[in-house]
Amino acid sequence: MLNYMPESAAQIIVTILGSGTSQGVPMIGCTCPVCTSPDPRDKRTRSSIYIETPTAKILVDTTPDLRMQALREGINRVDAVILTHPHADHIMGFDDLRRFCDMQGGPLPIFASATTLHQMERIFHYAFDVRKRIPGYLHAIPHVIDGTFKLGSLELTPLPVPHGVISTLGFLFRHEGRKLLAYLSDCAAVPPPIRELITDAELLIIDGLREAPHPTHLTVDGAVEVIQAVHPKQAYLTHQAHDRSHVERQRRLPPGIDVVYDGMKFKFDL
Repeated sequence: MLNYMPESAAQIIVTILGSGTSQGVPMIGCTCPVCTSPDPRDKRTRSSIYIETPTAKILVDTTPDLRMQALREGINRVDAVILTHPHADHIMGFDDLRRFCDMQGGPLPIFASATTLHQMERIFHYAFDVRKRIPGYLHAIPHVIDGTFKLGSLELTPLPVPHGVISTLGFLFRHEGRKLLAYLSDCAAVPPPIRELITDAELLIIDGLREAPHPTHLTVDGAVEVIQAVHPKQAYLTHQAHDRSHVERQRRLPPGIDVVYDGMKFKFDL
């Protein structure tokens, strides 16, 4: 069971915890203009978001940067964790969830595909072992995503998309029928059935790695094509490499399409 927060402000807040690609920006040992940029928007930790509703606080992915992301944003509660796929840049901060278990006095529900949960239980076996509930350690309760489900006042629809040789999950977040957010952090394409589901979303955040082709990610042009096909009210690129600075990439985008940055917030009045 989720330990929902009491009803408070009638607002949903989405925070960009990380906007970068798998190696982060700056990259280790790189002295390119973006990696050495003084612009804080060019400091891109691994891609993740945090969603606050009046009834639940939801973390999407546990990146290797989770501890610093949580400290930076002052996160002190997580009611549920959603995992998009089991690649290292999206799961290797998983053990940092132990602090939330400790503060909240109980296990955390983890929602993911059956494939992802299998990998998580293999890598972080101690967290899923019900025989070993050691105080101060991570305790996880797995939940298989096999269709639309609810977390607090939000309805979540999984959006399976290709990501190289695997499939990853994006998510459509609805509130009382409103398509608030479509989040597709890692995808090489967006198939027609998924496009239909996310059409007219109020906010679309989508993978737009770089200009050059990549086998597992949309290019900037590919992301723009999807955006223009599904016409959200607002559209932003995420999972950014170090090829372009925030200012330069934003300057090259069509009107109405922008780039997220770490710490950016979106607010929906309910």
